[in-house]
Amino acid sequence: MSRTYGGRRKSRRPKKTGESKTVDEIVRELRKNISPASNYRERSLSIHGLLCAKCGREFDNKNRHLLTVHHKDGNHRNNPPDGSNWENLCVYCHEDEHSRELLGDYLSGEEGDGT
Repeated sequence: MSRTYGGRRKSRRPKKTGESKTVDEIVRELRKNISPASNYRERSLSIHGLLCAKCGREFDNKNRHLLTVHHKDGNHRNNPPDGSNWENLCVYCHEDEHSRELLGDYLSGEEGDGT
């Protein structure tokens, strides 16, 4: 499908680069380019297990997407290889943890940066 803009026809399809790749090939290439520091979630899950550190709920491969990594010091760039700045929290406990920080900042009169 195409539309006309100012007398020119615009196609909604992306231009071909002459090289067609499958989705699997593209995903493989993107995964190769991920830096080890950005893959701290998998490292944390392997170090600390599929367990929420706050409520103790156990997870398996079917629901592991509900388990998140919380940075204890709040610095997302602080990712030591031993996992000492991480704790695995379920999405509910992780939300609760950040809500408590916001409430504490509000009650103490400190202004946070909203993250």
